[in-house]
Amino acid sequence: MMMRRFVLPVLVCACAAAQDVVRMDHVVQSYVTSGQFMGSVLVARGNEILLNKGYGFANLEWNIPDSPQTKFRLGSMTKQFTAACILLLEERGKLKTDDPIAKYMPDAPAAWQKITFFHLLTHTSGIPSFTGFPDYASLEPFATTPEKLVARFRDKPLEFQPGEKFSYSNSGYVLLGYLIEKIGGEPYAKFIQENIFTPLGMKDSGYDSNSAIIPHRASGYTNGGNGPENAGFIHMSIPFSAGALYSTTEDLLRWEQALFAGKVLSEASLQKMTTPFKENYAFGLVVTEDKGRKVIQHGGGIEGFNTSMRYEPSEKLTVVVLGNLNGPAPDEISQKLAALAHGEQVQLPSERREIAVSEAILKQYVGVYELAPGVDITFSLEGNQLMAQVTGQPKFPLFAETETKFFLKVVDRQIEFFRDASGKVTYIILHQAGIDHKAVRK
Repeated sequence: MMMRRFVLPVLVCACAAAQDVVRMDHVVQSYVTSGQFMGSVLVARGNEILLNKGYGFANLEWNIPDSPQTKFRLGSMTKQFTAACILLLEERGKLKTDDPIAKYMPDAPAAWQKITFFHLLTHTSGIPSFTGFPDYASLEPFATTPEKLVARFRDKPLEFQPGEKFSYSNSGYVLLGYLIEKIGGEPYAKFIQENIFTPLGMKDSGYDSNSAIIPHRASGYTNGGNGPENAGFIHMSIPFSAGALYSTTEDLLRWEQALFAGKVLSEASLQKMTTPFKENYAFGLVVTEDKGRKVIQHGGGIEGFNTSMRYEPSEKLTVVVLGNLNGPAPDEISQKLAALAHGEQVQLPSERREIAVSEAILKQYVGVYELAPGVDITFSLEGNQLMAQVTGQPKFPLFAETETKFFLKVVDRQIEFFRDASGKVTYIILHQAGIDHKAVRK
């Protein structure tokens, strides 16, 4: 009897796990079929790999498929590696994360005197992000140096006093790379290769180049009016330590396993790296909760590539989604695959059933709702079609599942309308990539 009680759940779990993997593949394939995703995906629980597969093409001109060996630009996922380098230097007594950066940068502007490494790592320095400057697009294609990059923002006024607020800043992480070179005594690319990639056996990772021949590197694409187009050119000296690395899904699994097993940093350093300060941001990582489970994650976006990686310590669950087609699909896929790994149900837009709602009810939803300061979502009625438009974005049709719940078909988003005691519609909840955002009617 004891043997039966033990064996039966194992068999059931194995069957459920097999079904989940089939469903995982189905979910990813739905994004491929709808033209939203090309790339490689890996899901692992501990050392057990559940899904490890390429989708679409690494090169559309030659119809070369994406695979687990395909190398992708990581974009801002680079930041966690930069943060780890800073912590390695701290462990070696070269710096302290609470040190003012001016201690290692004698020519630092007066406005930077109170900025510490901690502020740069947590995006709370107040230094404006150079990628948002008006001249950024015109300078993007041209080679530069860390010194010239820093010169672009060193004389700009701070947006706020250090430590006061959170504002995502590529400038801050470029400055960290600049300081790694000054303090470590060698180029950033060499430092990260010698101290992270080589020791961990990450043979398919490195600092990307516009000139070097890199085997199995994917081409990057963006969605044009008539399908995928070659993405615009960016010289890889521009993103530098904020976004210039490339890797594969399998190498990134090696990284996650080593990092959280204490093979990269000391326990104290890893604790620092994964403790959020403001807006759930730690050191190059976002730390949140999903249904009570701790989630440590970061995404990336750069010309032709979007990436997403999450790790859940409770189950040692790793989900890596690397895409060579610009768009939000990697984050959405990552969240859905994690849900499936936990045995949860996932519904795709193509599986939602549309119903008709009267014009009288739809009219009650028309209006402007504040999603965030300066960001509104406006609902309008065109004929009998409810439309939604976020500030600065195109207008899209909404489709009803119930009289209060609607969904978009172009992306996986759901919107629910809520009323007060008098029956007046007062706010909405926007459900996006597993996160609920409330928007109050103006």
